Amino acid sequence: MKHFLPISALLLGSAILLFAGGINALILPIRGTIEGFDAASLGFLGTGWAIGYVLGCVFMARLVAKVGHIRAFAVMAAFAAIAVLIQLLFMTPWVWVPVRGVSGFCFAGAAMIVESWLNERADPASRGKIFGIYTMVNLFASTAGQMSLAIGDTHEITWFVLAAIFYCLALVPLAISSTATPKPLVRVKLDLRALWRNSPVAVVAVFCVGVSNGAFGTLSAVYAGRAGLELGSIALFASLPVLAGAISQIPIGMASDRTDRRFVLIGVALGALVVDIAFITVQPDGLMTNLVMAACFGAMIYAIYPVIVAHANDHADPGTYILVSGGLLMIYGLGAIAGPTIAGVAMGVFGPAGLFFTSAGAHVVTILFTLVRIRSRKAVPDADKGSFVASPAARAQTPETVALAAGAVEGEGAARSEAA
Repeated sequence: MKHFLPISALLLGSAILLFAGGINALILPIRGTIEGFDAASLGFLGTGWAIGYVLGCVFMARLVAKVGHIRAFAVMAAFAAIAVLIQLLFMTPWVWVPVRGVSGFCFAGAAMIVESWLNERADPASRGKIFGIYTMVNLFASTAGQMSLAIGDTHEITWFVLAAIFYCLALVPLAISSTATPKPLVRVKLDLRALWRNSPVAVVAVFCVGVSNGAFGTLSAVYAGRAGLELGSIALFASLPVLAGAISQIPIGMASDRTDRRFVLIGVALGALVVDIAFITVQPDGLMTNLVMAACFGAMIYAIYPVIVAHANDHADPGTYILVSGGLLMIYGLGAIAGPTIAGVAMGVFGPAGLFFTSAGAHVVTILFTLVRIRSRKAVPDADKGSFVASPAARAQTPETVALAAGAVEGEGAARSEAA
């Protein structure tokens, strides 16, 4: 409680923001399907969001430097609410796609501001606990937002209005908080040459993960609807994989700390590929079969990203964690721009299974390229490896998340040294 109480206002604001984001992310593909949007148009929604998200990560630091944290957060909350209401007024992909980009920008910006505050409030010894609490709060809030759709009628305006209300409510805890304004936000630059020299596997794999996870995160609800699942089951189908991925990071992270992380990467990608093939060939229509397969899929795909980041940082120079991890986050964002568009087109050609054709292609590329690199470069000695850091899904991360995670790792290391 001594770690929780000083940051309770920040966590509450973040939870409300993620709750609204969970509603918004799921109501759009569901309502878009009801309105007759084709799969390609629904895929563009994910592309628009990812473009806005990447731009938010890049430019938000400049906006905060000019107007301050509170004003910037107020602008992000206001525009996020406006974006939802505009989508309610104009039920057409031509409006929804660019407005979804505004939502992505607002999410990245608001999350960066909250995380910057948390990073400022956390002392080195408590950063690990605070990062864990923050991750759990966001996970449960976004899941609760998605699951709330199961109790209402998606044909009505209710969920658009509720999402807008909660976006506005997210402003209140931070606006009345007495917490001192933190330092300027982290600025991240994408240096592809430096990242490639550091770890070609990480660059290729993280882009492929962006393609796969971005496509699934955007179009999983569309797939579930076309598989014949009802609304409550669709919400479960979209939420359960994220929860499974959060749980699976523990054993997968332990395995990657004890052996060459590239073998673990291949194993997890291979597991995801098996589920891809199962969805393509079986095309299940029963509730339990779909949910079990979705959970298995999420346990694989949402554990790949932190393994990649850990592998890249094993090769990085000391003190460059934020640069490497922030750069990989941007590459993930580029993959998330391409993934939903490719999957949307594939679903138009192959039907619902096109979603898993897309992710299968990404996983095959990851496996093959990693195998090639294993033959070209020796593994990092165990003594030189860092520790695996469990993290939220990359879609929910910003450069400030990377900075907070870096501080958590350094704080834990310092605490262990002091205890020794």
